Amino acid sequence: MILQTPTERFQNLKDYPFQPNYVSVAEGVKMHYIDEGNPTGEVILLMHGEPTWSYLYRKMVPSLVAAGFRVIAPDLIGFGKSDKFSEFEDYSYQNHIDWVKNFLQATDLQNITLFCQDWGGLLGLRIVAENPALFVRVVASNTGLPTGDQPSSDAFKQWQEYSQSVPVLPVGNIVNGGCVNKISAEEIAAYDAPFPDESYKAGPRIFPKLVPTTPEDPANQANRKAWEVLMKLKKPFLTCFSDSDPITKGGDMVLQQLIPGTANQNHTTIIGAGHFLQEEKSEELVKIIIDFIENNPK
Repeated sequence: MILQTPTERFQNLKDYPFQPNYVSVAEGVKMHYIDEGNPTGEVILLMHGEPTWSYLYRKMVPSLVAAGFRVIAPDLIGFGKSDKFSEFEDYSYQNHIDWVKNFLQATDLQNITLFCQDWGGLLGLRIVAENPALFVRVVASNTGLPTGDQPSSDAFKQWQEYSQSVPVLPVGNIVNGGCVNKISAEEIAAYDAPFPDESYKAGPRIFPKLVPTTPEDPANQANRKAWEVLMKLKKPFLTCFSDSDPITKGGDMVLQQLIPGTANQNHTTIIGAGHFLQEEKSEELVKIIIDFIENNPK
């Protein structure tokens, strides 16, 4: 069953004045996205992860728009204002890849600078590898592209177990818990807004289980193939991780060691931020993105 969050759930959200846009990414399945700024400007694609939505980028969008860019921030299927499946089995890593690819095709985005965090990277880095001509630069933040060939961290194993066992998945409080500087009750409520009840949460509930953690995972072959491309990728590639995220700690070093495009870039570790650094260090991130683009003209 496909569920659509009632529009009244999104009324009067703090700092989220953006007009909604929708495209079809599968039969009967619509993806929502923010599309703000200069229609002819360079495209910056902001991809969120688990269990957030484009609300995560609300503080970054206006500043990037003011700098002259066209800013696109989609909600993954199962999140935000996008359609949601009620059944776990409707979600797979490959389905998410296909939905995002169909989104890019439907919106005809070109010359993209990708900023990706969490599952935004697990999807975005795969798509960069499979469609490199669409992208000119990449910023990877608290993310990676696992193949299941390396053991998961204890922190991730704990998160995975918690996500599958907790009776009520507290989405807003999960975001709050992933921040060093806690967010407000109003902001917590905004992260809860897409999910009126547990029947809407199959997407965020199943995402941790879709991360490849064993060599037999169904996504492994495609991710290994993507790495074959990424390990030859010379497009400008920047890592921008935070200092207080136990889930992705050290992932920036892996990317820098394996991807040629990371050479001679101003890689950054943002101090005083947790997993959701867009919440805590939005203006610092904006400056890093803009400087990266200016230092690497297309």
